[in-house]
Amino acid sequence: MPKLFTQTEVQLDPQGRLVIPAPLRRSLGFESGDHLIARMEEGRLILEKAETVKQRLKNRFAHLPPTVSLTEELIAERRQEAKREANE
Repeated sequence: MPKLFTQTEVQLDPQGRLVIPAPLRRSLGFESGDHLIARMEEGRLILEKAETVKQRLKNRFAHLPPTVSLTEELIAERRQEAKREANE
C-alpha cells in the first residue's frame, strides 16, 4: 500500500495560484480536470472534489422520504414569515 502523503509546505505564486504537489494529489485521488470545491472552515482552506460534497449531501438527506420537498417547505416558511412581517 502506498504511503499516504499528509503534509507539505506549498507557496502561492504571484497570481495567487497554488500547486498541489503530485504525491498529495495522488493520495487524495485528485486528477486533472476534477472540479474542486474550496471553502474556509475555522481559518483553514478545505478542498474537496465536487462529487464528494454531492455524495455527502445525498447521504445527509437520504432518510427523507421522496414525498418530502425541502424546497417547498422552505418556500412555505418564507411566505409565512413575509406575511408576519407585512402585518407588523
